[in-house]
Amino acid sequence: MNRTEKEALVGELNNIFDETAVVVVTRQTGLTVSEVSALRSQMLAAGARYKVTKNRLARLALKGTKFEQLDSLFTGPTAISTSADPVAAAKVTVEFAKKNDKITIVGGAFGSQMLDADGIKALATLPSLDELRGKIVGLLQAPATKLAGVIQAPASQLARVLNAKAQQG
Repeated sequence: MNRTEKEALVGELNNIFDETAVVVVTRQTGLTVSEVSALRSQMLAAGARYKVTKNRLARLALKGTKFEQLDSLFTGPTAISTSADPVAAAKVTVEFAKKNDKITIVGGAFGSQMLDADGIKALATLPSLDELRGKIVGLLQAPATKLAGVIQAPASQLARVLNAKAQQG
């Protein structure tokens, strides 16, 4: 990798750090190409990214971002998971790590808040942004549905009474 390629990679990583809400740093040893591909596709499906990084270049890219405090986590074979959704990257990484012991969660950050491995696991248990939006829409629709049922009830009761009267006489 020549100097211009390294500069481009640092710039790309810096943009990723600027655009993301959460960064999960993992240590990977012995992951096969198919396992990495499976993890990447799970990340893409959740709206997140997974990238194997060069530690020195990642440290350079961290400078001047809200994730600068992650510098010390970049030792050994590392990779990062990132997402704009505060939960997506953590959720996919934790689920994948449960099934595969070749990847270990080292830590990460949510905004400027540094998280250890347990903090990332706790973040993964929270509902995602899409799940929260769905719950809000459901809460907003529930009163309207109940109101329609209440308004409709007297009319249906009247119809049943008239039907019963018609059948009697």
